[in-house]
Amino acid sequence: MVSSPVTYEVIIGLEIHAQIATKTKMFCACSSQYFGREPNVNVCPICVGFPGQLPVLNQEGLRKGLRASMALGCEISRFSQFDRKNYFYPDLPKGFQISQLDFPVGKAGQIKIRTESGEKTIHITRLHLEEDAGKLTHIQGGTLVDFNRCGVGLMEIVSEPDLRSAADSVAYAKAIQNILRYSEASDADMEKGMMRFDASVSLRPVGETKLYPRSEIKNLNSFRSLETAIKFEIQRQEELWNKGEAPTFDTTVGYDDTTFKTYFLRKKEGADDYRYFPEPDLPPLEFEESFLEDLRKDLSEMPETRYTRYLEQYKLSESEALFLMEDKNLADYFDSVVKISEDPKKASTFVLSILLGLLKKDGRGLAEGNVKAQEIGELIQLINSGKLSMNLAKGEVFEEMFSTGKNPTQIVEEKGLGHLLSDEDLQMVITKVLENNEKSVQDYINGKQAAFQFLIGQCMKETKGKANPEKLKQILTQLLTK
Repeated sequence: MVSSPVTYEVIIGLEIHAQIATKTKMFCACSSQYFGREPNVNVCPICVGFPGQLPVLNQEGLRKGLRASMALGCEISRFSQFDRKNYFYPDLPKGFQISQLDFPVGKAGQIKIRTESGEKTIHITRLHLEEDAGKLTHIQGGTLVDFNRCGVGLMEIVSEPDLRSAADSVAYAKAIQNILRYSEASDADMEKGMMRFDASVSLRPVGETKLYPRSEIKNLNSFRSLETAIKFEIQRQEELWNKGEAPTFDTTVGYDDTTFKTYFLRKKEGADDYRYFPEPDLPPLEFEESFLEDLRKDLSEMPETRYTRYLEQYKLSESEALFLMEDKNLADYFDSVVKISEDPKKASTFVLSILLGLLKKDGRGLAEGNVKAQEIGELIQLINSGKLSMNLAKGEVFEEMFSTGKNPTQIVEEKGLGHLLSDEDLQMVITKVLENNEKSVQDYINGKQAAFQFLIGQCMKETKGKANPEKLKQILTQLLTK
């Protein structure tokens, strides 16, 4: 009798490292803006570990770490402490990293993610603060080290092993990135190395509950590499299980983004290997409740809350609400348009369809465009007040706004595009059109609705688009039913 093949459940946990959005490093006054700089210019005796130098905590870095913890639904302890994590590597000049172990700033949080199989809750073990290491560049014959990044503030966000696929992991990572940006705690720009992932992957036979040895994939720096690395590691481990060679100890592996494969680095270190002890040069932190409450009040609207508001208050579609929610800058821009125009539907049309379409065609981003949110709001006001047709607004007026940055009212006045016809003038035009199109009038009387649209078109042509569409339809209907 042939036994059926064993099926396995994938168990994944993520550690997300995100640089804190501060002007200076976490424990010294050096600039944290290292991207694109000459090597080793943003350094001082503190961040490169000269003897006798004392760190000083960046207060803004602490505030933003606490804000991120709150945004992720973490419990905030009234007591927190920094520790020394000891390990030796060329890009860590002190020989230890200032981090947090037993008393992080946040713990026991959770967020919800959307997946193909529905909404899932992912629990967050902790958010702790630490400093970044330098950067190594391997060249033929040696290795170069740049300490510009060394000491830049980091948040490490550690999830529970709640993820079950590479796709889930990417959805979770994107959700974390969005929340960090909404809370203004991190820019989380992966192209600049501001956000990186360590993914722990293990398998177990379906139906079992215990956890088996895991492989931790280090330093993944894009959503694509996160997904492909996890997929390969799942396949690799499944082949080992099927051969009866399931992993027997935790390992640390690297990922080669040219071969799309992971490779063995070393056995996984544990807390004992790092010989943690309290950082003697930084005092423990005790937070007053009033301080924490001020931080909570200062938090902006989070992505899920904004998504719900778009659906329930603005009556947007799910796809529109989701698209806006996933980009804070775009959502802020859209909200500004709605505030001025008081018309979410038209705001969605102009921002999501027209503006983004033109920007994409030009290969530009939102910040590079000429059209301000206030000007789109004013354009919608012109439409809703009956001073401008929707067709002219979407076409000639908006295209002029996009290319020149001019105000819509200015463009309408310069080009004479507004609705300048009085009701009496409009009635005269319609009467003339009806006299010149007797067959279409008879077709309409005989029940052909297409004839009505033809007559509307003729009237708009006669007025060169200056007729108010609603007023035009109203008067035309009255004349046709006499």
